[in-house]
Order: sequence, then C-alpha cells, then structure tokens
Amino acid sequence: MRKRSHRVRAALAVAVAMVLGVAGCQGGDGGSPAAKATKARAARPPLWDTGPDSIAAVGDSITRGFDACTVLSDCPEASWATGGDAAVDSLAVRLLGRTGAAERSWNYAVTGARMADLPGQMAQAVARRPELVTVMAGGNDACRTTASAMTPVADFRADFEEAMRTLRSALPKTQVYVSSVPNLMRLWSEGRSNVLGKQVWKLGICPSMLADADDLTSAATLRRETVQRRVVEYNKVLEEVCAKDRRCRFDGGAVYDFRFGTDQLSHWDWFHPSKDGQARLAEIAYRKVTAGNG
Repeated sequence: MRKRSHRVRAALAVAVAMVLGVAGCQGGDGGSPAAKATKARAARPPLWDTGPDSIAAVGDSITRGFDACTVLSDCPEASWATGGDAAVDSLAVRLLGRTGAAERSWNYAVTGARMADLPGQMAQAVARRPELVTVMAGGNDACRTTASAMTPVADFRADFEEAMRTLRSALPKTQVYVSSVPNLMRLWSEGRSNVLGKQVWKLGICPSMLADADDLTSAATLRRETVQRRVVEYNKVLEEVCAKDRRCRFDGGAVYDFRFGTDQLSHWDWFHPSKDGQARLAEIAYRKVTAGNG
C-alpha cells in the first residue's frame, strides 16, 4: 500500500507538472486563443484614422463660408472645413497644414443646396479619392418658404442614404464626418435683436423660421416650433444613417447644441456663421475627427 501510494503521488506530480508546463508555454508565447485574438486586433490598423491625408467637403452655404466675408456672397476661404483663412484655422489646415490643405482639400458644397443635392456633390468628391469627407447639410431642407414646404423626413433619409451609397460604392474605406444641423431657433433668438439683420432676413433667408421675426403670436410660435422639430428629426436621421457605417462619425449633436452668440454670427445677415463662428465649427470637427477609437 505504501509503495502504491508513493507511485500514485509521483504520477500526480508528473501530471501537474505537465499541465503547468503547457499553461506556462501558452502564457509565455501567446499561443492561447485569447492571446492570439488580442495580437490579431493589435496588428490590425485602427478602423478610424485620426490623421487623414486629404479632405473633401460637401454641403450647403455654411461650408461655402457664405456671408463670412462680404454681404450675400460665398467666401470658401473662410470655410470651417477647407478654408485657408488664418482666423478660421479650418479642419483641413489643422489636419494637413496650410500647404497640405491647399493641395489636398476640395470644397464641393453649394449655397442653397439641400440633402437631395448631396449625392451629386458626393460623386464629385469621390473623383478626388479623399481619405475624409465632411458633410454639413439639412439647414436648407428646413429653411423653406413655409413650414409645409420643408423636406419630408423620409425623403431626407433616402437622399442621405443615396449619398452614402455613392461614396461607398467607389471608396469603401473613406471616412465620413457628419455635422448636425444647427439650432435654427437659437439663430432666430440671437439674430432678431439686430435691426439690420432682420432687414436682410426679409430678402429671403430661412423664411420658414425667420419671417416676421418680431411676431410672437401663437401662430408664429407654432410655425417656428414646427421647423425646430423638423431639424431635430433631421439630426436623428443623420445619426442613425451614420451609425450603420463603420467609418462614419456623427458629431453627436455638438453643432446643434453649441450655444453660439452674436459674435459667431455674420454681421451681414445675423444668420450664417461669421469667421469666429466658422472657427468654432472647425474646432468641433477637429475634436470629433481626432478623437481616439476608444
């Protein structure tokens, strides 16, 4: 019995040593499935590149720098996305440097454009094969002659999805930064204190929100609230469509939530961003684009 017990203990010791040896080898050389998976993830490049080497911008008058320099005129040099104006320090300049921005950034935004125009702009951007595309559109879908003329939410979604398909069919790895639609109610609230601005509004700037700026009747209030709800719905669409694309980043409502004041508004129309406002948009975009993969 004593000999048999001794042999059993010896056999157990050998078995334990073998198990520990195998475990030690797996832990040491990363041979376990978990270790291999970790190594594989580390070897893969990050899904989002925080330093893209070229940029194309699509969208509307804000990205064209409308009224940032002179009255009722585009000023792409002051664009938050691609402009070279030192006072703005655009996203392109921050990412590529001044020379790089001049050589490897392109602005296909059009003043007055709506989401229905985005697929065509995206097709132009695709031809440049940019590593990042910025999107800021939707304001003009809400800024119609009347609230009833605003773009239906379903159409807005379909047009944005088409624009994304246009990009993805040609450039599956290009990144997309999507800005939320600005808070139009706040634009009205801030700008209505300026007499000159209200006169310019009468020329046809966002009448669904800005017409009869001093009218505080229940009908006018309901009209503005209807427009504002549509903007919120548009932003929900932008977030949802972007979330389905692994290389798309929505700003999380940062532009909509930004509490801009009169210094950030053009002193030509008290609606579009001034150079200061454009600089704030560039700051928001840069922060979102360069955030880590988490």
